[in-house]
Amino acid sequence: MHVTSLQLQQFRNIPELDLSCPEDLHLFVGANAQGKTNLLESLYMISLGKSHRARSLQECIRFGEQTAMIRTRTEARSKKNRLELKLLPKGRKIKKNGLEVAKLSQYIGTLPVVLFAPEDLQLVKGGPQVRRKFLDVEIGQISPAYVHHLTQLKNLLKERNQLLKNLSKNNTFPLTFLDVLDEQLIELSVSIWRKRIESLARLQEWAEEIHLSITKGEERLRIEYIPSVPIHAQMSEQDMKHVMLKSLEKVRKKEIILGNTLLGPHRDDFSLQQNKLDYHTFGSQGQQRTAALSLKLAELQLVKEAKGNFPVLLLDDVLSELDDSRKTHLLESIRGRVQTFVTATGLDGIDLQTQKQAVVYHVKNGHVTRA
Repeated sequence: MHVTSLQLQQFRNIPELDLSCPEDLHLFVGANAQGKTNLLESLYMISLGKSHRARSLQECIRFGEQTAMIRTRTEARSKKNRLELKLLPKGRKIKKNGLEVAKLSQYIGTLPVVLFAPEDLQLVKGGPQVRRKFLDVEIGQISPAYVHHLTQLKNLLKERNQLLKNLSKNNTFPLTFLDVLDEQLIELSVSIWRKRIESLARLQEWAEEIHLSITKGEERLRIEYIPSVPIHAQMSEQDMKHVMLKSLEKVRKKEIILGNTLLGPHRDDFSLQQNKLDYHTFGSQGQQRTAALSLKLAELQLVKEAKGNFPVLLLDDVLSELDDSRKTHLLESIRGRVQTFVTATGLDGIDLQTQKQAVVYHVKNGHVTRA
């Protein structure tokens, strides 16, 4: 997968940009707060329809303006697409080859991307919600059905939580509707669990191999899914449903008291381990960085396996966070295979071979110039 052009209008601090970028490696250099991350954010947004750092899309509209625009042209093998994302005062419009996209679930995956930023260390150090987001973004780019199920789950949880709150205020309220919502929750949960477990198993294979290579065979990375109910990969779909039903029955009174859904994929987690020791608790900062890097490089392979092409890689000021050995492994892994957009505050620490292969740009006050 290649992005061959990127156009921006009134996006963040960038008034206008028209960039031809068919090459493999692009390096954006500039001081902090000049707009480097905004460039990568625009590619992330036109890929997934949302920002990885803004609470609302409207935050990405340049101050004083009413709308913003992102346009890209992409190419994968012989297939070409024109993508457009328009940010409005309320909402957004996405077009693919001139036609407005009705369902985001049918659009995500058109331009698969993998973002690696300093905050991705939170994949190891952070809370369960960080790891769930990683899974949801990664799987969503290769499975439209998964995105659809997540949307259904979000809406169902909102409805179910409201019902639980009503039941907590009025204990004479009939439970029949809650039974109906429980059936829907069980169906959606099992669909999401099966896809997550399947995808983590594939990630495990790639990440273990990559991790062994980075650590020169000294550490074997294991990924373990931690569901909120006692299901496991060997269970049949029917057994998972039965376990979820019994688990919901046990916590029903507590859920009504709290007015909140306590079980389901929205409560799950996964751990990164070595010798059954969780890197979250027992890993050094170097080990945590290596585990996060292994997971991100495995994500590239997973998308390649599912889509037939490597995704576009976005490296946001991450090279400065890696030591020389990890940096070398990352750059050698992608060299000549993965189109990559990199941001950095300077060229120090970036090897000469990478600099020679890259198209280098200077970014200042939202303006981008080729070096």
